[in-house]
Amino acid sequence: MNIHEFQAKQLFRDYGIPVPEGSPATSVSEAVAVARGIDSDGWMVKAQVHAGGRGKAGGVKRAQDVEQVEKISSTLLGSSLVTHQTTAAGQPVNTLLIEQTSSIARELYFSMLVDRASKRIVMMASTEGGMDIEEVAANTPDKILSISIDPVAGLQGYQIRSLGFGLELESDQIKALGRIMQGLVKLFVAKDCSLIEINPLIVDEQGNLLALDGKINFDDNALYRRSDITALLDASQDDEKEHHAQQFGLNYISLDGNIGCLVNGAGLAMATMDLIKLHGGEPANFLDVGGGTSAEKVAEAFKLILSDDKVKTILVNIFGGIVRCDLIAEGIIRAVREVGTNVSVVVRLQGTNVEQGRTMLQESDLDIITSDDLADAAQKAVAAAATLGAAS
Repeated sequence: MNIHEFQAKQLFRDYGIPVPEGSPATSVSEAVAVARGIDSDGWMVKAQVHAGGRGKAGGVKRAQDVEQVEKISSTLLGSSLVTHQTTAAGQPVNTLLIEQTSSIARELYFSMLVDRASKRIVMMASTEGGMDIEEVAANTPDKILSISIDPVAGLQGYQIRSLGFGLELESDQIKALGRIMQGLVKLFVAKDCSLIEINPLIVDEQGNLLALDGKINFDDNALYRRSDITALLDASQDDEKEHHAQQFGLNYISLDGNIGCLVNGAGLAMATMDLIKLHGGEPANFLDVGGGTSAEKVAEAFKLILSDDKVKTILVNIFGGIVRCDLIAEGIIRAVREVGTNVSVVVRLQGTNVEQGRTMLQESDLDIITSDDLADAAQKAVAAAATLGAAS
C-alpha cells in the first residue's frame, strides 16, 4: 500500500525526522490559507499523486507570492498528472502539499527496504540525491552505500558512522543522520513498512539535514492489524477494479488483453496466462481468488472480470483442493445469472467434487464450454475470443 508525500512526512514528524513546514490543501482557498500561515520567502506547491517524476511532469512548482500559489493551485487541482510512472490517463490531483522553500547545499539519497535474501532491513544511501536511483545504480554503482541491520542487535553506531563518512558529512551532521536513521528504523518496524525513500535528503545552507521528499510503502499482508495505516488509503489513486477486488480479498491486476482469467493460486494463474499467450491470445487480467475461496467470492470475481469492456472470453481454471469444485460451479452460475453475459465462458475444473461441479455447469442451461485439460481450455478460450472479436 502506498501513501502520499504529505502523509509520509507526518509519519516522519512523529518519529523525529526533520521535514520542511507544510500542510495539505484540497482547495485553492485552503492552499492560499496554508501559504499565508507559513513564514517563508516562497512556497513549493506539490501535486499529491502515487507516482514518481512529478517535478519533471510539472507537478512540483515554486511560488514566489500568494498570488502564484493561487494560480498554480487552480491549475493543478482537478487535473490529471501524467508522469513516466503513470498511464497515459495520468493520476488525479485532488490534494496539494503547500510547503516552505528550503535552501539546498547538497542533495543526498536515502532509503530502507526489506532484503528477503538476508531476511534483514537494508539501508541504502548515496551522494547522488535528486536523481533517478536506477540511473545511479546502472552508471555509478560505487556511489551507492548500503548496510544491513541485524534484527537482534539493531542499528549500530559504527553503521551510522560508516554511512555518514561515505556521504561526506561533518561530525554534527553525522550525529543528525544517526537520529534520522534511528527514527526511520523505529518507523519501519512499528508500521510494517516495506519501503521508505527520501530523495532528496538535503543538507541546507545552514548545515541541517532535512527530508525534502518522502515515500513510504507498507506490507499489504500486515494491513489487517494497521487500521491507522489503512485509514490513509486514497482509493482515487488506485485502479478502480483493483481497489474493488481488494474489498473482497481478490488479487487482481488489469492487463490489456481480451481473455479474462479467473484462477485459484498465483502460480496457476501465471501458468494460465502463459498458455493463453502460447496459443496466440492475450490475457485481460491476473486474478487469483485464493485457495480458500467461496461461491460468493467467485461470483464477485466473475462480475469484476465482466466489468471490463475489453473482455471477449472468460477462462476459469480452478484446481479444487481446499475449495470444492461444486462451490466454484455454484459461484459461476450465480454470477452469470445475476449479471448476464454476451461473452464466451470456458471452464476447466479439476480436484475435489470435480464431477459434481461439471454436472452443475452442464445442467445449468447456460452457454458454458467445459474442458478437462488446461491446454485445451486455453485453445478454446483463444478461439472464442478471436471469433467474438471478429464479430464485433
